[in-house]
Amino acid sequence: MNKPMRIILHIPHSSIRLPHYKGFKVSKEKIDNELLKLTDWYTDDLFQFSHGITVRAEFSRVFCDPERFVDDSQEVMAQFGMGVLYANCDDGSVLRQVDQNLRNQIHSEYYWPHHERLNQAVQEQLTQHGKSLIVDCHSFPSTPFKRDLNQHSSRPDFNIGIDLFHTRKHLIELSKVFFQSKGYSLGIDWPYSGTIVPIEHYQKTSKVQSIMLEVNRALYLKEPSNEKSEDYEQVKELVHEYLTLIFNAFNSNY
Repeated sequence: MNKPMRIILHIPHSSIRLPHYKGFKVSKEKIDNELLKLTDWYTDDLFQFSHGITVRAEFSRVFCDPERFVDDSQEVMAQFGMGVLYANCDDGSVLRQVDQNLRNQIHSEYYWPHHERLNQAVQEQLTQHGKSLIVDCHSFPSTPFKRDLNQHSSRPDFNIGIDLFHTRKHLIELSKVFFQSKGYSLGIDWPYSGTIVPIEHYQKTSKVQSIMLEVNRALYLKEPSNEKSEDYEQVKELVHEYLTLIFNAFNSNY
């Protein structure tokens, strides 16, 4: 008997764990400053959903960013020293020395096992239900990072990231109507774009659908700290409503 349909919640940037400090050239205080700035705080809690399968990176993006391409020639952020393994801080200063041995080790022990977990979750849904939906779960600061490609200071409350092959128009339209009805502004591929799809299915399997949802941290944090604001639970409830909406739509119509 098939298990009930579930959506896959990919949570790549909520952890603050650094498995080791090989190659790091700065003080713990400097590393902690980068963790404070770059972590998608509490997204593992904000995106809790009873009909979800959570695939969470158990290491910080400061250690290894599972949403970057391993090939620096394909990764736009590599030019800033912030490819899959961050060599620079957000301000451009040196963070870590990355040699080929360290790169190979982190790829094999952390990056690829994380992606295999994501791919297995997708494959399980495809096998059981003939379709799979990934929600790429993020937050973003109300003020751009120094290395952000988009430096526009006026940012939306929420953003959805899409892929023309893997995000059906109906999911985009549902998102627009939902956030408008709640009185929130919504960016589409702005200030960040795209959404994750396992490489095994990327541009190949249209039954694998994906959409990124990002929450402006000003809605739920007392920026620039990581302290929760008084609106935290309200935002969490809103995210749950959105996940319920797209889960029901995907379960019924695709």
